[in-house]
Amino acid sequence: MINLQVRGEDDTIKARARHGVQWGSELADLDPSAFPMLGHLMPDADTVFNRRQVYSLLEEVPRLPAGVLTEELTRELVQLCRLVLDGQHLYLWFCGD
Repeated sequence: MINLQVRGEDDTIKARARHGVQWGSELADLDPSAFPMLGHLMPDADTVFNRRQVYSLLEEVPRLPAGVLTEELTRELVQLCRLVLDGQHLYLWFCGD
């Protein structure tokens, strides 16, 4: 399970998703050239996106094939992205196991 968090520069958790990303073939098989943000996630490592990367991530979300993310997680992901964009010195973390 990959958990999502918004953290500040001081590593303080500002918000977190209730739902996590289930690692499976749908996510593992994403083409990194078509999905450069989500295509580079790893199930056992953390991935951090800054504000500029979050813009790119938000462009990928509506194009994701069915089954990659649940509807609940998609809503939470968009909310967390907006929090990063609306704040200062915030980062979106995908925390792998």
